[in-house]
Amino acid sequence: MITNYLTVDVEDYFQVSAFEKVVGFHNWDKYPLRVENNTRKILDCFAARGVRATFFILGWIAEKIPFLVREIAGAGHEIACHGYSHRLVYNQSPAEFKEDTRKAKDLLEQITGSPVRGYRAPSYSITAKSLWALEILEELGFAYDSSIFPIHHDRYGLPGSPRFRYRHPRLNLVEYPISTAIIMGRKVPIAGGGYFRLFPYSFTRMALKRINTGEGRPFIFYFHPWEIDPDQPRMKKIGLVSRFRHYLNLDRTAVRLEQLLNDFSFQPISFDL
Repeated sequence: MITNYLTVDVEDYFQVSAFEKVVGFHNWDKYPLRVENNTRKILDCFAARGVRATFFILGWIAEKIPFLVREIAGAGHEIACHGYSHRLVYNQSPAEFKEDTRKAKDLLEQITGSPVRGYRAPSYSITAKSLWALEILEELGFAYDSSIFPIHHDRYGLPGSPRFRYRHPRLNLVEYPISTAIIMGRKVPIAGGGYFRLFPYSFTRMALKRINTGEGRPFIFYFHPWEIDPDQPRMKKIGLVSRFRHYLNLDRTAVRLEQLLNDFSFQPISFDL
């Protein structure tokens, strides 16, 4: 059986990019944190099945709840970086991006006492407009990135990029792109997040098995702690599209996640390096 990569983007419900215009960074302290309890539920779910994963942790969360980072690491999971303030990479200058990422990486390493080797951009925002970020990641000492989504999307995507693990040209940096399946000749995003909540689980399982058995490759699965939390506060003044994407089928994610862990084998990304 092929072993796939399981990843968790540790951010809270009010920190998603879709809510950025409603909940500014400087207002984050006004919202109750739910990420601690939700992440512990995930840790318990993983522990019950002997599963280990990569946790891409937001620096702001690490600063507020350092003991949660230590708890994740103590359970044998990989600690990786999700930036500090969840700003889209292409909305930052190179200097801003470098400082935001350095701050988050330093925090995580100080908390765990171990080097942080992996990075994932907020909302997969390393695109054609922000490829300059890859050189900065190498400069900061990261061994791999998992930010590039090889699809068309209104917020992210680099559709012409490779679908599976590759090394960036002229850089000492490995890319683990977010997984897609080929369905009727088209790339379909099926490996996590809103796509996991949108499609019936039977379709997701079929598509993921096609990657494993049809192409003989591992896939990268991702989700967020807020996606197992149907009782989270509802945001006001957000658009219909954002509302649909964020709140769709939150009450089904935990059960589907358990099915996924029973149907496939997983490991952290760092186990491959």
